[in-house]
Amino acid sequence: MAYGYSLAALADPTRRAVFERLRLGGASVGEIADGLPVSRPAVSQHLKVLKEAQLVRDEAVGTRRVYYIDPQGLGELRAWLDQFWDHALAAFQAEVESTSQPSKGGKR
Repeated sequence: MAYGYSLAALADPTRRAVFERLRLGGASVGEIADGLPVSRPAVSQHLKVLKEAQLVRDEAVGTRRVYYIDPQGLGELRAWLDQFWDHALAAFQAEVESTSQPSKGGKR
């Protein structure tokens, strides 16, 4: 996965709003557009970018397409982000441990 592309896809505020709407569950383009100040064609374009970034997937339901957050793509992005969190936690733990050691001269 190209993490930079996923992050760039989410950098646009409208695209992020589309993505956040899908957190509630699957929705068609029309359902997504009803909650946003943009047209259905604009929502479709944003969904296309999110799909290319592997952040959403779609499936045919009757005569319409329903879009969902792609758990695999989101999981890969989260795994990439977690490496930074893991590093930050390790650095925090090392700092706490170094400052909680009793000094040589007496009590803390």
